[in-house]
Formats: sequence, structure tokens, C-alpha cells
Amino acid sequence: METLTKKDYKKDTFPVEGMTCASCASSIESMLRTVDGVQEANVNFAGKTVQVAYAPNQVRPDQLRDTLHEIGFELLIGQHTEEELEERQEKALAILRTKTIAAAVLAFPVFVLGMFFHNTFSWGNWAMLAFTTPILFWAGRRFFVNAWGQAKYLRANMDTLVALSTGIAFAFSLFNTVYPQFFLSRGLEPHVYYEAVAVIIAFILLGKYLEEGAKSRSSEAIKKLMGLQPKTVRVLRDGVEAEIRIEEVRIGDAVLLLPGDRVPVDGEVLSGGSYVDESMLSGEPLPVQKQVGDMLFAGTINQKGSLQLVARKTGGETMLAHIIKMVQEAQGSKAPVQKLVDKIAGIFVPVVLLIAILTFAAWVVFGGEAYLSQALVSMISVLVIACPCALGLATPTAIMVGVGKGAENGILIKDAQSLEDAYKANVILLDKTGTITLGKPSVTDVVWAEGVTEQERLEQLFFSIEAKSEHPIAQAIYTYYKEQGIATLEPDYFNSVTGMGVEASFGGEKFFAGNKKLLRQEGIRLDNQLEEAARQLQENAKTAVYFANGQKALGVFAVSDPIKPAAAEGIVRMKKAGLEVYMLTGDNAQTAAAVSRQVGITHYEAELLPGDKADFVKKLQEQGKVVAMVGDGINDAQALATADVSIAMGHGTDVAMDVAGITLMRSDLMQVAAAIRLSQATVRTIRQNLFWAFIYNVICIPVAAGLLFPFTGFLLNPMVAGAAMALSSVSVVGNSLRLRGKKL
Repeated sequence: METLTKKDYKKDTFPVEGMTCASCASSIESMLRTVDGVQEANVNFAGKTVQVAYAPNQVRPDQLRDTLHEIGFELLIGQHTEEELEERQEKALAILRTKTIAAAVLAFPVFVLGMFFHNTFSWGNWAMLAFTTPILFWAGRRFFVNAWGQAKYLRANMDTLVALSTGIAFAFSLFNTVYPQFFLSRGLEPHVYYEAVAVIIAFILLGKYLEEGAKSRSSEAIKKLMGLQPKTVRVLRDGVEAEIRIEEVRIGDAVLLLPGDRVPVDGEVLSGGSYVDESMLSGEPLPVQKQVGDMLFAGTINQKGSLQLVARKTGGETMLAHIIKMVQEAQGSKAPVQKLVDKIAGIFVPVVLLIAILTFAAWVVFGGEAYLSQALVSMISVLVIACPCALGLATPTAIMVGVGKGAENGILIKDAQSLEDAYKANVILLDKTGTITLGKPSVTDVVWAEGVTEQERLEQLFFSIEAKSEHPIAQAIYTYYKEQGIATLEPDYFNSVTGMGVEASFGGEKFFAGNKKLLRQEGIRLDNQLEEAARQLQENAKTAVYFANGQKALGVFAVSDPIKPAAAEGIVRMKKAGLEVYMLTGDNAQTAAAVSRQVGITHYEAELLPGDKADFVKKLQEQGKVVAMVGDGINDAQALATADVSIAMGHGTDVAMDVAGITLMRSDLMQVAAAIRLSQATVRTIRQNLFWAFIYNVICIPVAAGLLFPFTGFLLNPMVAGAAMALSSVSVVGNSLRLRGKKL
């Protein structure tokens, strides 16, 4: 048999129609996993989608569709626009609304006759039968169709419970309407339960309608993101302006933007200048100035000026498309706790069926024939009140709302695991450069060693060395000398020494630029005057960069990176959230101490190489800490990958963002605190939902079975059971929706 690697599998998300409860989700996953070529299948019950990892050379999407069709579900394959899917959902919701209203209208006279005029009219039972029949076989048809589809494969779901409970009650009532003598001849009253059937169907349809509406609101964030892209675009082709559909834009097209237009694609400003509102992507409220050569991103809004841009990324390649895909995948991912819930949901319905049978048997065995009616009522109540829906909705609705809330605030969460892990974090590590500081260092001081001559020539050599380095501090030095108009020289040899600096040679003479570690490693002499100058600079939170030849240090250059305005406040909020805050830096101890003092951090580690940062993360983990790491550069990627929770700043490198579980679109430590608070609020909501869902079923099922009857004479009415079941699902979704109003 051919061995498949990860690259052989394709991951697609398909909309699914016909799901009614968590057991449905479990059935869909298990059926798809039995198909040859399917590696994994994960259902998002709240989002009505299934994410399938499959080998395209072994199985086609239409085969997956046929597999689910056999058990009563519709897998939508092919290209479906959001408008088409929304139209289908609205149509389904409209049908559900019509059936709910019709069921409620027809159930009302049945309820009145059954509860207040029982046995008053000779035609009463026949009238209730007439009203209940369309409720059961038209409004409630979906329950029977879906239950039969499951039964063919010896499976059961919520529809099975509803179909069995209402079907048994209806059959029993019909028998007693047509042939009442059977019980009358035995001295028993021929009870009918049409009102229970009618009201149960009406309540469950109402619950489903409210639930669907609430679930739709839980995905509003993704709809808002999708609505950021305009439908049409003005382009300039062969000198002629034309308006085309967004799907027709090609890379290299010249796109015209007028004031107030939304940017349709990612592109580079070709001509013109303006301010652009990027708040919907970054969360930053102030418009950003854009000039020729600057990048524009799809979904942002041009403000006052007119712009012409050249399309660089279109369709699914734009930053907006990547954000939407990331949010969709995160909303569809499963939190670790959900896997346990799925196992429970998978056996929930069969267990409830067994409890219902035992309930009926217990009533008949201990009560005899006289208690047949109570046995039937109790069995129906058990079947109706048990609610796997609340279990199935508890986690995914909270995840959908939490991830969506994050996206609206510029916090992109990769998956539910990251969200749950962030809740557990008790230590947070912050990289200094670009995280606590602006990441835009500039040269502030230049000190030469005593007796050094030819300073202009040495500055040119120093400039030439730093021009070859990609380190942010080297870039600051490069910018400083470039502005002075100094020309660079091409070195004979150049090498970067990780975590220390760089070395190069000109005309056979070696030169070094870097930190004190580099001087010590190369055995270079550092006189007291330069060392004292460097110490004073470092105490003022400046970074000292030494310049040396093969024998001695020739000068020290001070580079200062201003601290971000909101850094100190962000760190205060992290501490309030219960986090212990550390700062990690490759900079020297004096600069690290000065920066940490200014922002209120008591723990810091200085002069760390990239590997040292990862080792420090492991050290804390060995102490039992759950570690969150915040960084923005390639040098942070190793530590980010090692940490339990990895958070990347949005302006950082692609490597850091690829590794991170959470990406912040705005490089602001207030956002870090907001991400932690969001995870805490989301996990709290999940726990509240699960507690309610479990407690509801644990308490209600025994009560429905008649546990209180021997002590109090109380027997739960199946109509009340139906209302409670509908309310349990709606309450769980409603609790998740409260996250939308959470202030971060």
C-alpha cells in the first residue's frame, strides 16, 4: 500500500446542511473517516462546516458528498460564493420560520382542548388528531427523515429522540382515539397526548429557529471581514478606464482609487498620494500616509487623495484573504476540551434511549398496568428533555465569537488550542527590540578612542561593514551615514557572527563591529576610556556598538531605540491579568536594566543569543510554568516555537508570524494584554457553557424519568420537557454571544 506524506493531503472546508445536534457532527466525522483517502475530518457544528484532510488522488469531493447523503446530510462541493451560501441559509431559515409559526398556530387549539376541555366534547380527540397530524408530518417531517437516515446505519441523534418521543405519543393517542374500548374494557382511561406532541414539535422548532439566528450572529465577524472587499474595481487597461468585477483583476493591472473607495487588492502605489484608513486590518485608528512605492492592502479605505496602484496580490493571495482564511480555520478548529465533549456526544443519544427504555420498564414493573400512562409520559419526557445540542454548541459557539472578536480588534488567533493555552499562561516573555521598543533605532552618540586618527576613513569602513548587515541596529547606523552622503566600499570578506556582530576585511586588514562579547572572543583590547563611555551610554538605555581592528577597539557608537508610548501601561495590564513579566534581549545588561526599569519590569535576561532565549523558555517550563512568548524577528522564532503560547507582532517577519499561534496586527503591548484577556474570557465562557449543558442533562433526565414521583407525586409534563430542551440550547448560544460585548 502506498505511504502518503503530509504533502499528499489537501485540506478543504465544506458547508454541510442538515446538522441538528452534536451527535450529527459525530456521525459526519466518523462516516468521513471511514472513506479511503481521508486522513481527518473535523466538524464545526456552530459554523455548519466540516474541514476534511484528504488525498485527491484517492478520493474526490463528490464521493465525500455521496457518503454523507446516505445518512441524510448534504455536503456542498464546488465553488460557492458567500452570497450563494448566505442565500441558501436565509431560504432554509425562512422555511423553518414558516413551519415554526404554523406549528405554533396549530398547536394552540390542541393545547387548549387537551388541557382545559379534556373529555368535554365527544369530537375533542378527533379535532386534536386533525390539528396534530400536519404538525407532526409536515412541520416535524425533518425529524423523522433525519432519524430514518441515521437508523439505516444503526446510528442515532437528536432527531431520533424527537421522532421516537413524538411518534410513540402520537401512535398511542391515535390507537386510543380509534379504539378506546381496549383500555376501557380493562377499567383504564384511554389517555391521548396530542397536546404533548403538538407543543413539543412547536417548542423544538422555535428553539431551533432561535438557535439558528443566534449561531448566525456568532459568525458576524467573518461576514464583516468578507464585506471589506468591494464587488467591482476601476482599472486602466491600454489607456482605457473600465469597471470590472473583482474576480477579473489580474496581477500588474493599474487600479484607480478615488476618495472614499475601498482598496480592492494588495498593491503598490504607482502615482498620487493620500491617507488610508487601515483600522479594519490593524486596529490602529489613525489614517496612514501613503506615497509612491508604499504598499496598500485590500479592505482598507482611501481617504482624501486619488491614487493609482499596481496590483501585486489578488483574490485568495491578499492579506485580507489570508486573515479571513486564518479566522475561518481558527473558528473551525477544536479546543482540547471539545475532543472529550465529542466522545460524550457520540454515546449520548444511545445512552438516553437506554435510559428511556429502562424508565418505561421500571414504571410498568413496579407500578403495573395501572401506571402505563405514567410510564409512557416519563419515557417521552426523557427522550424529549435530553439535549445533546447544548453540549455540541458549548465550545464551538464560544470559539467562533472569541476568534471573531479578536479579528475585529486586530488579534488573529491561529486555532482554538492557542486560545485555550493563552488562558493557562502564567509567565510572559517579551523581546526588547520591536516589542517593548519601537524597533526604529537611531545613532545618538559617537565616541572615538584617544589617539585615533583618519576618522573619516574609519567611518567609511564602519559604514561599509554595517551596510552588509541586516540587524536593526546595523540598519540604524547605515541610515545615519547614508544621510551624510558617505559612499560605501566593497569588503574583500564579510561574515556575520550570530548574537555578537560582524567581521570584514579591506585590503587585507580585518575589522569588527559588534558587542563586547565579540571583542572578548577575538581577544581585542578595550581601553578604559572607551569602556567607561560605553557604560554611561548603556545606563541611559542606549546600545553600545564597538568598532575595532584586529588589535584594539577604535570607537563606540550609541544607538537608541525609543520605548513604545503604551509599553508601560500594557505591562501593568499583563500583571493585572495574573502574568509574571520577563524581558529577554541580546543587548547588554546595563541597557536591559535601564529599559526594564523604565517600563516597570523586574525580571530581565540580557546578552542572550537566539538559542539562549529558547533555553530560558525551557528552563521556566521545567519549573512548571506555562510560558507565553512575544516576539517579532527571526531571532525570536526558536523561542516562539518552544513556548507554550507564541505571540507575534504584526510588523514582524513572516517567520515569526508563521510560528506564532497568535498574531497582533498592531505592534502594541496593550494588544498583548487584550489577547490574554480575550482568551481568559473565552475559556470562562466555554466552562460556563459546558457546566450548564452537563448539569442540565444530569438533573433533568432523572426528574423526567419520574425520580421525584414516589416522594412528591411530581411528574414532568412532556410539553415542559420540550420547552426546557429548546431553552438549554438557546441559553448556551446566548451566553457565548455575550463575548461580543466584552471590553478588551
